Amino acid sequence: MTINKTLIALAMGLALAACSKTEQAADAAADAATSATEAAAAADAAVAATGDATADAAQTSADAAAQAADAAAVAATDAAAATTDAAAGAAADTATAAADLAENAKEGAEAVQDAAEEVKK
Repeated sequence: MTINKTLIALAMGLALAACSKTEQAADAAADAATSATEAAAAADAAVAATGDATADAAQTSADAAAQAADAAAVAATDAAAATTDAAAGAAADTATAAADLAENAKEGAEAVQDAAEEVKK
């Protein structure tokens, strides 16, 4: 009986770990989507401010953020479908890295927006 309880506890622990990795991936995908939306807004503002090549740079950053958000969403789906803890962890790590890339791209778009607004003044 004790061995059965131990095995059940172990199985529940593994399920909980996989669940947390799926949640981590889903959170990363949501963060990446938010960054992509904010990068697109920054690109739109840069276009409104200058309408020139500066705005193109902001749009390039926004596009990169959107691609990273897509990658994070795919990784979150992979984490949810993973059949092993290692696979779920790898997918969650990929989603987190993609969210970081989206955040960096958003910051790039915002920097271009700021520069465009300075030029406009």
